[in-house]
Amino acid sequence: MNDIRRTILWVIFGFSMVLLWDQWQVYSGHKATFFPSPAKVEAAGAKAAGAPVTPATGVPVANTVPSSNTGTNANANANAVSAQVPSSAPQPAVATPRERLVVTTDVLKLTLDTEGGSLVQAEFVKHIDMADKTKNFVLLDESKDRTYVAQTGLIAGSAGAPAGTFPTHKTIMAVAPGERALKDGSNQLVIKFESPEQGAVRLVKTYTLTRGSYAIAVKHEVVNNGATAVSPQLYLQLVRDGNKPAGESSFYSTFTGPAVYTEAQKYQKVEFTDIEKNKVEIEKQASNGYVAMVQHYFASAWILGDGIKRDLFMRKVDTNLYAVGMITPLDSIAPGTTKAIEARFFAGPQEEKVLESLAPGLELVKDYGWLTILAKPLYWLLDKLHSFLGNWGWSIVALVVLLKIAFYWLNAKAYASMAKMKAINPKVTEMRERLKDNPQQMQQEMMRIYREEKVNPMGGCFPIMVQIPVFIALYWVLLSSVEMRNAPWALWIHDLSSPDPFFVLPLVMTATTMLQTALNPAPPDPMQAKLMWFMPLAFSVMFFFFPAGLVLYWITNNVLSIAQQWIINTRMGVPPQFNLPKFG
Repeated sequence: MNDIRRTILWVIFGFSMVLLWDQWQVYSGHKATFFPSPAKVEAAGAKAAGAPVTPATGVPVANTVPSSNTGTNANANANAVSAQVPSSAPQPAVATPRERLVVTTDVLKLTLDTEGGSLVQAEFVKHIDMADKTKNFVLLDESKDRTYVAQTGLIAGSAGAPAGTFPTHKTIMAVAPGERALKDGSNQLVIKFESPEQGAVRLVKTYTLTRGSYAIAVKHEVVNNGATAVSPQLYLQLVRDGNKPAGESSFYSTFTGPAVYTEAQKYQKVEFTDIEKNKVEIEKQASNGYVAMVQHYFASAWILGDGIKRDLFMRKVDTNLYAVGMITPLDSIAPGTTKAIEARFFAGPQEEKVLESLAPGLELVKDYGWLTILAKPLYWLLDKLHSFLGNWGWSIVALVVLLKIAFYWLNAKAYASMAKMKAINPKVTEMRERLKDNPQQMQQEMMRIYREEKVNPMGGCFPIMVQIPVFIALYWVLLSSVEMRNAPWALWIHDLSSPDPFFVLPLVMTATTMLQTALNPAPPDPMQAKLMWFMPLAFSVMFFFFPAGLVLYWITNNVLSIAQQWIINTRMGVPPQFNLPKFG
C-alpha cells in the first residue's frame, strides 16, 4: 500500500511542478509548454485596418482614434480600430493652451489633461507604493517609463450619415472654473471639459467624483451646432503598455492585461502577446458589461449601462502599447439639439464587495481561475472572520482551523490508515527483504498482509486528495486579495502580501514540513526514502519568496495536521516516532 500511496503523491507533486513550470513560461513571456490556451480566431480585418502610427508622447496620436469608416458592420467596427483619420483633416483653432490639472478626493488624486479631457494619472491616497513606501501607489500614469491612460472621444457614425471630424482624445478642450479638491462637508466634486466646435459638433465631458469612491461618473454631451443631423459614435478606451507592474514576483504569476465582460460570454481576459499576434477571441457586440485593464490587486474599467449597444475591441496601438475599449452609436442628433450618454470609470483596488456593487461581473477582475466556485465562499468566510477579529493574519489562522475542523473526519481516516501502515511496516519490510528475488510472490504476499490486517491501500491518500482543491482555492484567495497588501499580523510581520523580511516564517514552515515527513512511515526502498525527504525540502525553498500570508496559512495547516496525526497514532496504539533518512 505504501508504494501505491507514494506513487499517487508523486503524481500529484509532479503535476504541480508541471503547472508551476507552465506558469513560469507564461510569466517569462513564452508560450505555455504543457497547457497552451485554446487557439483563438484571428481578428477579422485587423491587418487591413492597421495603419502606421506616429509615436509622439507615448499615447495614441490623432490618427489612431478608433475607426469611423466602418459603416453598419458592427464586427468590422469593433476590429478595424486603427484606421487613419486623414492628416489633412481641418483642425479646430486652439482657444486655450494644453494644461494638466490635479484633482483630489479623500481616496483619489487624479491628473486630467485638457487634451481630450483624458485621465492620465490615478494615485491612490490610501494605498502606498510597496517599492517606495514614502509614496502613494499610482495605477494610471503617463511618463517616460510608463503609459496607462483612459481616453474617450467621438468618431463618425453609420454609413449614409454625414461624415465629419469630431472631437477626439487629441482635441484640446477648455476646462470650466471650479473647485479642484473635495472640500470638507462636500460629497461630490465636478470637473467639466468642453471642446471647441469640430465638424459642427461640440463635446462636453463632465467628471463627477464622489467621496470615498473609486468609481467616477463620466457624462458625455454631444451638441450639434450644424445645419444637418449628425450620427457620431462615442468611444471609451484604456491604453496601456505591455510591461509587468513594478515589483511583480518571479516565483508566482498573476495576470496583467485587458479583459472584457458580457452576460453572454462572461469574463474574458487576453494576453498582450495574443493582441501582438492579432489573435483575439472575444465577443464583438453586446448591450451590457464592461472593458477593463487588470493587474495584481488593482484594475481600471469603463462601464456603460445595460441596454446600451456597444462594439468591443482590443488592438495594438504602437510598439508595446495596447488598447481595450468599446464604441457605442449615438444615433441621429438633429440640428440644434444635444444628446447625452452616461458612463462610469473605475480605477481602484480589487475589493470584492465594492466591485460587486458597481457592475455585474466586475468582481471577476479579481481572478481566482478555475477554482472560483470554491474561492468565493472562502473569501466570504475570511472577510467575516476579519470583521470579528480585526486582523487579517489571525483571520487566516482562524480560517485554516475551521477548514481543519470541517475536514476532521476525512483527515482522521487518512491518518488512521497511515497509522495502520506504520504498524505493519516492519512486517512488510521483512517480507520484501525475504522475497526480493521473487517480485510476483512479493506482490501476492503483500496483498495477503493487506487483507489480513484490513488495510486499504488508498485509505491514506483519497481523503487528502479530496481536500487539495479547497486549499489551492484558499491559496488563490490569499494571493489575490488586496486586503493583505500592507496588512500587519504580529511582531515583525507588517505586510502579509510581502515575504517575511527575516525568513522566520519560511524556516518554521520548512521545519514543520520536515517534521510531518518524519512522522510518516518510512518507505522500504532507501532511494524512495531519500526522495520523500527531498520533495518537501525543495517545495519549502519556494516559500522563502512567497507572501507572508501564504506562508502563515501553510504553517497553520502543517501544525494542525501534525497535532491530529500525533493524537490519532497515539489512540491507535502506534507510538509516534521520527523516521529519519539514512544518507550513508
